[in-house]
Amino acid sequence: MREQLSTTDPQETAVSILAWLANEPDMLSRFLALSGVQADQIRTAATDPGFLAGLLDFMMAHEPSLMSFCEATGTKPETVAEAWHKLSGPMM
Repeated sequence: MREQLSTTDPQETAVSILAWLANEPDMLSRFLALSGVQADQIRTAATDPGFLAGLLDFMMAHEPSLMSFCEATGTKPETVAEAWHKLSGPMM
């Protein structure tokens, strides 16, 4: 039996993370501080694949945050990891 791959769009996963962060002010502030993006730039930045990859990098770098997001949204951690691999590309 073959394992079925997720068909979740990695950009949708990243946007879901952004929506979740919008309701987590401390986490959003931390992400903005680390990314260098200003709050008034988020709407424009959200269309940039590099920004979306950064959201996924941010989540994957801190397991407690990842698990909080997954619990709050009903998203499997594997879905986030798959999106991360697709948007961030192979690590060298």
